[in-house]
Formats: sequence, C-alpha cells, structure tokens
Amino acid sequence: MTLDTLSAFFGWLTVLHIGLFTLSAVLIMLMHDWVAGLHARLFGLAPADVSLTLYRWLGTYKIMIFATALGPWLALQLI
Repeated sequence: MTLDTLSAFFGWLTVLHIGLFTLSAVLIMLMHDWVAGLHARLFGLAPADVSLTLYRWLGTYKIMIFATALGPWLALQLI
C-alpha cells in the first residue's frame, strides 16, 4: 500500500466514525428518555445509571476515534 492509499483509508475511516458518533450523540440527546427507559428495562438498571453509561460510552468512543482513525491520518499527513 502506498502512503496515499493509507491516508485516504484513514481519512474516510475518520469521516465514517465522526459521522456515526455525531448521529449517536444527536439521537441520544433527542430521544434521551426513550433510550434510557429502553436500556433500563433491557439491563435492569436505573435510568440515571443508563445516562451515565451512555455518556461514558460516547466519551470512550471519541477517544477511540482519535487514537485509531484521526491520529494515524494526521501522522500520515505530516509525512
């Protein structure tokens, strides 16, 4: 693989992940009560615990985007 191919791959991977992250965050904000109620019933948690878990998941996902997609793309851009 060439550097251009890898750069394009990680660039599109970053776009895909940021799009999925944005969609998830917007849907959770708009449908918070429904999502919290659904997951509370599914996993037997209190709605407050579900909210904490969702926000923790979003934060972890954002860090993983930076580490696995955006970071390599930025490194390839600097080469």
